[in-house]
Amino acid sequence: MEYRTTLMQEKNITSALKRISFEIIEQNGGSEGLVLLGIRRRGVPLARRIAANIRDNEGVDIPVGELDITFYRDDLEPIQADPIVNRSYIDFNLTGMHVILVDDVLYTGRTIRAAMDAVMDIGRPASIKAAVLIDRGHRELPIKANYVGKNVPTAEREFISVQLEEYDGCNQVDLFIK
Repeated sequence: MEYRTTLMQEKNITSALKRISFEIIEQNGGSEGLVLLGIRRRGVPLARRIAANIRDNEGVDIPVGELDITFYRDDLEPIQADPIVNRSYIDFNLTGMHVILVDDVLYTGRTIRAAMDAVMDIGRPASIKAAVLIDRGHRELPIKANYVGKNVPTAEREFISVQLEEYDGCNQVDLFIK
């Protein structure tokens, strides 16, 4: 038996991202030295939306990059001899910058850990923080998001599905129970 419920619809996602945008500017004392790195795949459009919110509210364009963490993951199976790898697109220097990693769901913390490793191979930022749309708990590593759209305590058998217009044709967050 499968159960599904919608946790967030488009208006909720938009509101959460606007709030995150305000919090980022407030907690960083402005936009100076700030960059956003969207973790592929759904973190990229979320980072772009946050940057657009900051531009609309502050009149400042925040650099946005795309981070592929495939080779930094610690959960690639040996069977995956040919993992699908995309390029990271970061056309600005990260050294000395305040980096905000953006992702859709924070679960075990392993994705954020891999992203931090990737960032450190690219440059030496002044700080690294994380912004996520959903924090569902169940950490395996001591990782915490600095900016969270919605905390959703889940059971291990539950799954979160984030759907974004850019990839899925709609903006919605669902919880599945199998």
